[in-house]
Amino acid sequence: MARSDTIGGMFFENTKRFGKGRVCQLERYKEGWHEHTWADVNTFVREIAKGFIELGVGEGDRVAIMAETCPQWSWIDVATASIRGVIVTIYPTSTAAQMAYILRDSGATVLVASGPAELTKFQEVADSLPQIKHVVVFDTNVDSRGETTHTLDELRARGRPGDHDETLEARLDAVEPDDLLTLIYTAGTTGDPKGVMLTHGNLMSNVNATLQLIPLKDDDVALSFLPLSHTLERMAHYTFLRRPIPIAYAEDISRLVQNMQEIRPTLMVAVPRIYEKIYTRILDSIESGSRFRKDTFEWALNIGRQVSALKLNGRPNPLVLHMQYKIAKKMVFDKLAERMGGRLRFFMSGGAPLAKELAEFFHAVGILICEGYGLTETSPVITTNTPEVLRFGTVGKPIPGAEVRIADDGEILTRGPHVMRGYYNSPEATRVVLDDDGWLRTGDIGEFDADGFLKITDRKKDIIVTASGKNVAPQNIENLLKMENYIEQSCVLGDNRSFLVALLVPSFAALEEWAVEAGLPHDDRQTLVALPETQALFQKAVDHVNGQLARHEAIEKFALLSEEFSVDNDMLTPTMEIKRKEVMRKNEKLIASLYAK
Repeated sequence: MARSDTIGGMFFENTKRFGKGRVCQLERYKEGWHEHTWADVNTFVREIAKGFIELGVGEGDRVAIMAETCPQWSWIDVATASIRGVIVTIYPTSTAAQMAYILRDSGATVLVASGPAELTKFQEVADSLPQIKHVVVFDTNVDSRGETTHTLDELRARGRPGDHDETLEARLDAVEPDDLLTLIYTAGTTGDPKGVMLTHGNLMSNVNATLQLIPLKDDDVALSFLPLSHTLERMAHYTFLRRPIPIAYAEDISRLVQNMQEIRPTLMVAVPRIYEKIYTRILDSIESGSRFRKDTFEWALNIGRQVSALKLNGRPNPLVLHMQYKIAKKMVFDKLAERMGGRLRFFMSGGAPLAKELAEFFHAVGILICEGYGLTETSPVITTNTPEVLRFGTVGKPIPGAEVRIADDGEILTRGPHVMRGYYNSPEATRVVLDDDGWLRTGDIGEFDADGFLKITDRKKDIIVTASGKNVAPQNIENLLKMENYIEQSCVLGDNRSFLVALLVPSFAALEEWAVEAGLPHDDRQTLVALPETQALFQKAVDHVNGQLARHEAIEKFALLSEEFSVDNDMLTPTMEIKRKEVMRKNEKLIASLYAK
């Protein structure tokens, strides 16, 4: 019998409980939202699982998914898990070279792609990937070649006959919690990405801990839009399936607000960048309104802040404040809530640090954001705030089953069932972060307050986490920039920001020679780097590098420096590594100008 503490076992247990009478997923068609019942999704998953068996996918074989978030992604995921396969995730925005590395390192034999764009990337590198035996494409308009390329409908058709029913059941029953479920590749700091090995038990431990902490209700509806390649959205998906509550899939980020108004979700998982966009939109709307509207909003916000402070401290509202809040809610806050569907109970935030001021603002206007903390290596949640137990400016308390302590150097360590098995094909890298006693070094610096809430105070590692939750290895981009003719040094920044910027130090000998040939003034370095012609020259170089990067890694803005990074000015270590904090401190105003509107 299939175990309920595995992904497939959990899913099929719920299909028996809920069958036709309950909605599992909602998908946007041209004519409107279409409901997939648990019976429907059960059929889809079984057909895909048996289709994979028909194609020869064996136990432990790797199936890579390179697609946007949609119901089909989850069907492939659960189907692969159910036949004891391993899911390898690839962001659809990845380049062909990045995709090729992951496919090669993971040993994937099947690639599932959403459409022509992803298929084209694969075709660019297909000759170097002879181990890929089959490609499955969601898009029914893509031409298939029968033997090696199939549409998802064709894969399902291969699974409809009853020949593989017994094989499916046997494999499902054989899955153990310690079986490898997925390989998720994280950005490498100085080298190639590393494949995080997570088991069924890893993810299910996070699911069960979440359900102990987060109050989910029978009438809840979740709206999903983060990439399912992201561990946080993946774990949230499993949690919603486990409870279960319906999952609606947003069309894309540009239609998120419209989809929220249509679905009227009660729960959402998002990254800080989404809250920043909502915040900016609110303020822009108020700023463009009348003086009366501005004054009314400021009055309501002030009332909301007072109510928020009392609520967080467990104190009741005085009668006058209570009446004022009711007016503020009717005049202002309810209208803001309606823009998000009007039923939202709370947001969950992760993937990147959430500014305390942002959380306080939303709480003041009646929208609760519960921030958590974790890593891909921890399935991913280590700590979280909850609607009942929260403190803004912290990432909450450890989840059930997770041990957390602070090392002597301030680094956050964690141990428990949520911690990965290790990095695939990288035993040395595994030993660096995971000791013999099971303690994982997170690379982050933190501290507990007197009440046990964890606060992240610094980042020990240089990995950039953008406001949208994407991990970026700055050294890789910096090395590409330094390969350009006129760039001597580079420093890529963007932690907790909506886009990346670069501070570039020119190779002044080459640049001055170019200026002489172009007949441009170059009396001093400051004059030279400020010339429009110089800016255009470096924009061309940055554009060339951006063409080699995934979308979330691209440099959106840059600034040219007239002073080199050196040991003498404390911007380089004795081993010639960039001291990012010092670079940021010395160029604070310049960096701020790059992020100014």
